[in-house]
Amino acid sequence: MNQSPVPGRDTVYVWISRAFDGQPEVTRRLLVRAGVALLGRDGSEISVERRARGRPRVRGGGVELPVSVSHVDGVVAVAACRDAPVGVDVERRRPVPAMALARRWFEPAAVAWLRGRPDADRSDGFLLLWTAKEAVGKALGVGLREGGLTRPMPRPDGAGPLLRPVPGAGGLWVGHPPAGPELVLAVAVGGAPREVVVVDAGGPGHGVAARSASVARTSLPVVVRGS
Repeated sequence: MNQSPVPGRDTVYVWISRAFDGQPEVTRRLLVRAGVALLGRDGSEISVERRARGRPRVRGGGVELPVSVSHVDGVVAVAACRDAPVGVDVERRRPVPAMALARRWFEPAAVAWLRGRPDADRSDGFLLLWTAKEAVGKALGVGLREGGLTRPMPRPDGAGPLLRPVPGAGGLWVGHPPAGPELVLAVAVGGAPREVVVVDAGGPGHGVAARSASVARTSLPVVVRGS
């Protein structure tokens, strides 16, 4: 695998493949691709390992690349950033019992926010909050439960910056870059808000994410590229 290094030390990159069949090799290929792109090494120089808790470790040329992985029903997302911890979560848009789940798992303010949304928007609202909490837990390196199912999240409302500060998380930012009409994607990153680049890595629906860029309206640039 040969790919020129992608510029942008302050950029978060997310590769999405809609061809995930449950095989670890699909995820590994995307992790190697991230290492090649961001570390500027040949694919043969990129190592992919698993930490004790299952989080991937990507290294090349003696440098470790912060990465995060999420899978759901035929889709895999891999996020990477050269110089900051990163977390990613992806879910398919679908109807869910939003209020029942929120009352069980979320903090009262999030429940109230969902209750105030139109009935037709509650499933999406729940998935936006859930994926944000997942991504934040991964960026913190502690997972969802220890990352805090009840940790307050910035409300994903309307216009404004893509990445917003997570209350009480000490310099962690989270947001929902566009990833096509069928997916809800959340990305969390430490340090400072930065550009997010979503790369469609192929599979059924290839190119859908690229079209979503034209309707994005954020104060932080969101670039969506095909492979």
